[in-house]
Amino acid sequence: MNLRHSALAVLVAVLWGANFVAIDLGLHANGTEVPPLLFVVMRFVLVVFPWIFVIRRPDVTWRAILGVGLFMSAGQFGLLYLAMALGMPAGLASLVLQAQVLLTVLLAAGILGERPSGRQFAGVVLGIAGLAVVAVGRSLVAPVLPLIIVLAAALSWAAGNIVARRAKASSGLGLVVWSGAVVPLPLLGLSLLIDGPAALSGTLAGLQLVTILSAVYTAVLGSLVGYGIWNWLLGIYPSSAVVPFTLLVPVVGMTTAWLVLDEVPSLAEIAGGLLLLGGVAVAVVRPGWQGATPGQRRWHAQRRDAAFAGDLGGADLGAEVLGATDLGTGARAAPDRDAGTRP
Repeated sequence: MNLRHSALAVLVAVLWGANFVAIDLGLHANGTEVPPLLFVVMRFVLVVFPWIFVIRRPDVTWRAILGVGLFMSAGQFGLLYLAMALGMPAGLASLVLQAQVLLTVLLAAGILGERPSGRQFAGVVLGIAGLAVVAVGRSLVAPVLPLIIVLAAALSWAAGNIVARRAKASSGLGLVVWSGAVVPLPLLGLSLLIDGPAALSGTLAGLQLVTILSAVYTAVLGSLVGYGIWNWLLGIYPSSAVVPFTLLVPVVGMTTAWLVLDEVPSLAEIAGGLLLLGGVAVAVVRPGWQGATPGQRRWHAQRRDAAFAGDLGGADLGAEVLGATDLGTGARAAPDRDAGTRP
């Protein structure tokens, strides 16, 4: 990957890492507590409208759209926002949510029968050890329930990855937008049951500017702009060259949380986080790939052109994480039509 495109990948990691601080600021706006499920509804209304009218429906079944919407969007973000509303630090949330990569490997093995490689298995073991250290360190200073809820969010994201894997959508951004339409009504109903109509109407009537800006940031910059750049990169490079940049997300998230929110992780959380990220790196980073062959570059360029002809993007992050772990589709390595010709 050249320097300019690497800089774009880093930009995406920065946008996604700062997402967690934006969520925290929006949830706790000027001392008021925004109902977390209502806040998720606000985000996905902005993700869906007006984009659903200009982006084609992905070439998957309605069942797949429903599954991705329920697991990857409603389940993941509903649980994540709930955990952060209950006190999960933004920086630590950005770290623990990376467990979705390891959980995806396990779910794909159990549900799809896709046997993990030795490296992937070692990465899962290392990552679980890191999570255990983080949990122990967290339990010494604060309730562990929010951390468990973030792990449930990571599990929901992993389940969404499996649904996306089976769907094999050629349009990742289209899948994000159309599956996002599944989120608002169910979560609004749950928020009405949990928080009550009075709390929701009061929140909307006294909506703080920081909450509005947070929702705009997470929807437009985090989801649409971030995925737009990411999918374009995945259209011209192998996933193994792009996906490892997601390891920067918790680094940015924890650094931003420290600078903006004065969050300082404990030594145990730092040590466990390093183990977790090490496990993710072992699982997704392929050693020895020095770049695509000319045939592979042509294949990815053709895929990029086809994706942009269909709508605005390529494959989604979940599918690409699967691809980076030898379990996915989308931007997986193209057949090496130039085998034997590499200098």
